[in-house]
Amino acid sequence: MDFSNALSGQELARTQMQVDAFNKALNNGRVKNNELDKDDFLKILITQLSHQDPTAPMEDKEFISQMAQFSSLEQMTNMSQGFASLSAALSSGQAYSLLGRTVSILEGETMVTGMVEAVSGRDFPQVLVNGKYYDFSAVETVTQ
Repeated sequence: MDFSNALSGQELARTQMQVDAFNKALNNGRVKNNELDKDDFLKILITQLSHQDPTAPMEDKEFISQMAQFSSLEQMTNMSQGFASLSAALSSGQAYSLLGRTVSILEGETMVTGMVEAVSGRDFPQVLVNGKYYDFSAVETVTQ
């Protein structure tokens, strides 16, 4: 038996079409983000450093300035993540404080009123009212 590991022209074209279709399907499922993050900033800085003119390298002041900007961007990203985590913890705490209280929840056009029987979830808490779970953010009013 003789097995060839080379593809014919037709097989190669068909395989390339399948790969292109697969890549297109993957890219269509992604959410396009027009914002630059810290990884993009670092890539730009590395590219700039690797393609600089050796006879006129980047001055220390410019490099230090860009590194300071990168550090600031990273700290802002960390703060943003911290605030998101704090916000989730506060929402969870507020939801737990509703246990045993009567709430009114807006569900579409109708108002549902009942006692909070249970609370579930951490980042996005839900309250159990009249045997059905509702998002904590849907609570309109709270009474004793």
